[in-house]
Amino acid sequence: MVELLSPARDFPSLSAALENGADSVYVGIEGCNMRANVSNFTLETLKDAVTQCHKQDKKIYVCTNTIMKNKDITYFKKILPILHDLDVDALIISDLGALKLAIDKGIDVHMSIQSNISNVESLNLLEELGVKRVVLSRELSLFEIKEIRENTKLEIETFIHGAMCVAVSGRCFLSSYLYNKSANCGECLQPCRKKWKLESGEGEFLLDQRENGGYFMSPKDMCMIKHVPELIDAGIDAFKIEGRARPADYVATVTKVYNEAITSYEKGGREFNQQWMEELKKVFNRGFDTGFYFKTPYKTSTYNEATHIKKDIGSVVNYYKNVSAAEIKLWDDLLINDEIIIQGNKTGSVIQLVESMQIEGEDISKAKKGQNVGLKVTDRVRPNDIVYKRIKKI
Repeated sequence: MVELLSPARDFPSLSAALENGADSVYVGIEGCNMRANVSNFTLETLKDAVTQCHKQDKKIYVCTNTIMKNKDITYFKKILPILHDLDVDALIISDLGALKLAIDKGIDVHMSIQSNISNVESLNLLEELGVKRVVLSRELSLFEIKEIRENTKLEIETFIHGAMCVAVSGRCFLSSYLYNKSANCGECLQPCRKKWKLESGEGEFLLDQRENGGYFMSPKDMCMIKHVPELIDAGIDAFKIEGRARPADYVATVTKVYNEAITSYEKGGREFNQQWMEELKKVFNRGFDTGFYFKTPYKTSTYNEATHIKKDIGSVVNYYKNVSAAEIKLWDDLLINDEIIIQGNKTGSVIQLVESMQIEGEDISKAKKGQNVGLKVTDRVRPNDIVYKRIKKI
């Protein structure tokens, strides 16, 4: 059975992944991961994250995959005993020195996408060094992945959904050059996602904002939901969802969709469900492509092509387990059949339609700003969880 691996930037995202079918999650810790500009776990909060995952029989992998200079290796040596004692399931690593240190400490290692592993000989060497799993280069085709699968005993993992980088395996120097913020040390400010102009030495515009709005260095997001059967048949051990900078509702939606597709295929289903694609379109995306799996990507993106936006409209005051209902304090109007998202550290991200509302025991079809309303909920929620309304873009 293929492993579904989801990202988690914080506890709401972690809970969202686990509650929506992820078999494992990957997280970052402060100091040595590729998402230094977003929320990360500390060594103290990581302990709770490991406990939460292992209680649900799920695995947790920790990203330590930046380029490491001597000072970084010194820090890595310092935290390795702590990571070992926390019983994390693996470290995701790109540096060979960090690889040796982790193996010597008895911690499983997954070789990062940042290493750009693209051939069998590289996997053979990594196997000799003690690596358990390799995250294969995004630049490989499905045919090339099958070829590798047939010639290695190592576990192989590939990205199946999320952002694509204009640079080979994320090895980009643009952010460092423009802002002195190194992408390879987790500080990327994503200048490639901005509008650009390309001109000749004579001032002639070769590419400008008339070409796809100027986003010609920003690839569309990878989306392999239509090709889950082919990926499973190729023998890939783990499907990885990109998005450690994404919020809990993104993680919940994407994880749930891919979990449903995997489960459907493993039960003998062969039909693609168009609703899966419609759900994926609701959350942040730059449009969809299939990356390098079948061809060289050629389409560029705009900033965000999500069909829906979310607006915070209230917070949970109380949850009543016996009747599966929550009291919500509203700061915006809410209607029957509105789609809502309830998010919190332990709750993760509950996404549902409003099917039943009451005020003082009376059924209502509309609740107004400033009111407290009783709401039927599909899963347990908690006081102080934030309530959002998902609204279709006009």
